[in-house]
Amino acid sequence: MIYTVTFNPSLDYIVKVSSFQLGTVNRTESEKILSGGKGINVSIVLKNLGIDSVALGFIAGFTGAQIERGVKAFGCKTDFIQMQNGLSRINVKLKAKEESEINGQGPKICESDLQKMFDQIAQLADNDILVLAGSIPNTLPADIYENILSRIQDKNIKAVVDATGNLLVNVLKYHPFLIKPNNHELGEIFGVQLKNEEEIIFYAKKLQEKGAQNVLISMAGDGAILITDNGTVFRSQAPKGVVRNSVGAGDSMVAGFLAGYLPNQDIQKAFKTGVATGSASAFSEELATKDEVEALLRLI
Repeated sequence: MIYTVTFNPSLDYIVKVSSFQLGTVNRTESEKILSGGKGINVSIVLKNLGIDSVALGFIAGFTGAQIERGVKAFGCKTDFIQMQNGLSRINVKLKAKEESEINGQGPKICESDLQKMFDQIAQLADNDILVLAGSIPNTLPADIYENILSRIQDKNIKAVVDATGNLLVNVLKYHPFLIKPNNHELGEIFGVQLKNEEEIIFYAKKLQEKGAQNVLISMAGDGAILITDNGTVFRSQAPKGVVRNSVGAGDSMVAGFLAGYLPNQDIQKAFKTGVATGSASAFSEELATKDEVEALLRLI
């Protein structure tokens, strides 16, 4: 089974206005509310591609209840930890001539709630996959990802980590199966500005030297690069299309990679499916569907 973890899920309130004006009343042209969070996005896209997973994380209050309803509406399984205090956050995504976001803080996760997650992680079995995605609330210890991976290191569990900075670097000693920084995040880790694919490959291999097995670098409209655990380098241009929504494209790439890998453990197919799925979400108003992914796969 695949398990995804979202520490700080949200209700994403997405609104469009023709021309946003500060200091006055703005009328929306359209609006929708979606359950959000990187791990949740991975679970939803996996389900769209016909693969079950269990979404883990923390929810609180009426907003948390709606987050869970929204995830289940896609057919996903959930095992969220319901906290007694606070409210799950609401993130406002404002789409006008420019896109703006206001992200909420979310509830405080206490020690007893965190222990409940550790108990869940302890139940994972050999051949399960654990996806850790996104940032963490400031109420959690900075080593939470390390703590979790240390608890499964003696089991045959594939860990996938999509995070930034030290949150990513500090887990490499546990040899995660897949990590997925984008090219800008990769440069930030090493304090450099990456100018071409050769430099991206060079620094991605440095992450392998630190312990990562497979390194998938997303590059938005420039496609993606995968360095496998045996040193093979795959490159792919992004398929042509109109970008309608950048939110969730990276999470979709992770989901697509797993969907392509699981049937026959074909790493090249995993890479192609990841690129197609990330692009399909970018070209859609919502997350990628199976039909959208299959259409793009024929172009890669």
